[in-house]
This record gives sequence, structure tokens and C-alpha cells, in this order.
Amino acid sequence: MAKQFAELEAKMSPDARARSDALYHKLLAEMPLNELRRARGLSQRALADVLHVQQPSVAKMERRTDMYISSLRSHIEAMGGELEITARFPDGAVKITNFTGIDMDSQVTGLRQ
Repeated sequence: MAKQFAELEAKMSPDARARSDALYHKLLAEMPLNELRRARGLSQRALADVLHVQQPSVAKMERRTDMYISSLRSHIEAMGGELEITARFPDGAVKITNFTGIDMDSQVTGLRQ
């Protein structure tokens, strides 16, 4: 018979529980796009509808390792989020602001001209 997680957790030492919690929070903070979409409770079809694309386009985007920032921004915003780009250095982090003023409509219009 399968044990309830609460039973297993209750038997864990405080140190093991702390390591488990740290890993849990790390995994929540870092994940690929497809896992992020699932964690947000969205299907590829639902996301495709919001983005006004076909479902295979969402699947392709989630598999890509290289993409335009504007495409990634659209994907994140369709899930209800906001994209921020940060450069991390040994002596601190800097939020890159070059991309905060990108207007998606004018960008698409500019491509059509």
C-alpha cells in the first residue's frame, strides 16, 4: 500500500526536511518553458489560443534552445507573467532594460513593411 506523503515527511529528520524544502524551491525557481506552462495549469492548446497561433507552434517554441526575446516575452505574457532579463556577475546582478520598451505591435508592423 502506498504511504501518504505527510507520513513520510513526518519521519524525516529536520535536516532532511530542510534539504527537501531547499530543493523544492530551487526546482520551482528554475524550469523549462513546457514545465512552467504545466505548472501554471495551461495546455499547449490554451496557450496557442491566447497567442493566436496553432498548437504545434507552441510545442516547437517549448523545444527551442535559441529564440527571439520578443517571442519569449509573448510566451511568458500569454501565461500571465512578465519577462525580466538580468545579468549576474560575481559582484552583483544588473537588470538589462534595453528590452523593456519593445512594443510588440510596432515590431510586427515593422516586419510587414
